[in-house]
Amino acid sequence: MNVYDSHRIASMLNKMGFSEAKTPQKADLVILNTCHIREKAAEKVFSDLGRLKMIKDERAKNGLDTIIGVIGCVVQAEDEEICKRAPFVDFATGPLTYHRLPEILRKITKSRGTPIIDTEFPAESKFDYLPQNSSMGGSSFLAIQEGCDNFCTYCIVPYTRGIETSRSIEDVINEARTLVAGGSVEINLLGQNVNSYRGVDASGKEHDLAYLLRRLADINGLERIRYTTSYPADVNDDLIACHGEIPQLMPYLHLPVQSGSDKILKAMNRRHTRSQYLDIVARLKDARQDLQFSSDFIVGFPGESDEDFENTLDLVNKVKFCQAFSFKYSRRAGTPAAEMPNQIDENIKKERLGILQDLLASYQLKFNNDSIGQIMPVLFDIKGRNKGELIGRTPYMQNLHAEAGKEYCNKIVNVKVTGANVNSLSGILEED
Repeated sequence: MNVYDSHRIASMLNKMGFSEAKTPQKADLVILNTCHIREKAAEKVFSDLGRLKMIKDERAKNGLDTIIGVIGCVVQAEDEEICKRAPFVDFATGPLTYHRLPEILRKITKSRGTPIIDTEFPAESKFDYLPQNSSMGGSSFLAIQEGCDNFCTYCIVPYTRGIETSRSIEDVINEARTLVAGGSVEINLLGQNVNSYRGVDASGKEHDLAYLLRRLADINGLERIRYTTSYPADVNDDLIACHGEIPQLMPYLHLPVQSGSDKILKAMNRRHTRSQYLDIVARLKDARQDLQFSSDFIVGFPGESDEDFENTLDLVNKVKFCQAFSFKYSRRAGTPAAEMPNQIDENIKKERLGILQDLLASYQLKFNNDSIGQIMPVLFDIKGRNKGELIGRTPYMQNLHAEAGKEYCNKIVNVKVTGANVNSLSGILEED
């Protein structure tokens, strides 16, 4: 979502006559788009702002003005802290109001000195005011839903992104058509809780994600569809059926579980149990046997015992995730979990995270090794570090690098997998 927002912000600035600078030292305007999901990410904002302050002061000595702005979830959560720790910031706006950027910049140029802070949750949707989105290449992001109503006890998202809102069916379809016309063959549907999507059609009738997926599958030229991030309790029968019926829907699903312990899931206020999660995985695999899963895990949540942690490891052994993201629990001010008793010692968190990541990596490596010898359709979209090399993604979101000319960039090409490690594959292009 942050990559998508940054792309939309850059498009707005381009339409205002700005062009991208090579370095902050050469920029008249520097914007940090921020994330507040983990403490480390938030602190990095203030560290970066300190460096930008030095650049701003140095440019001022040469008579050059520099506007510094902060956008995103850190602003929504810590606007007062930004004013206190970084008073040189010219403007700060939350993730729901960055569509007002042109107005904000006009105000700044007229009256400098007092920072402009905008952290309200507007009644209007930012998507109604943003300019038409443009393709990001062969693969593009498309936000269809924003916000979250689940209020997991560890999560700051409902307080920074607001309640769940969904874009209309036609708005999403029109943007998807624009992206495909611009060269995208893959679209990644985005939302904090994407499978809670409830968009209205032209007649005002509400539809779910399954309906939207079927509509998108009818767009000529759209060869790949993905969606993230899903909430297990919102996976319904029709969505499961889509995975067996829509060939454009990739055989890879990110389905966060967070913990394998029912006690911890309840403390997290997750609306699913361990057995319910495993049942959803089984039903999805029944719909499409080659479907693979990735997930999110939090270790060291308050009150997590050795037995709770072992239950998480056991769940990993049952599902055998092909990829996963795992983190130590990070206290976020304002969330219920931050005030819970039985906070886990950092050394225990670190030890458990290492054990979990080793197990997850073993399954990821096995899945990658099992890919050797297969011919896979790969969407190349990034230049590799070596000359004449491109990097792309398989249907299972594995990174794959191969020798390929630039004419293959942003195209889907059949590749024979010849090598593998934990994080990537290598291969050679198949002759037609």
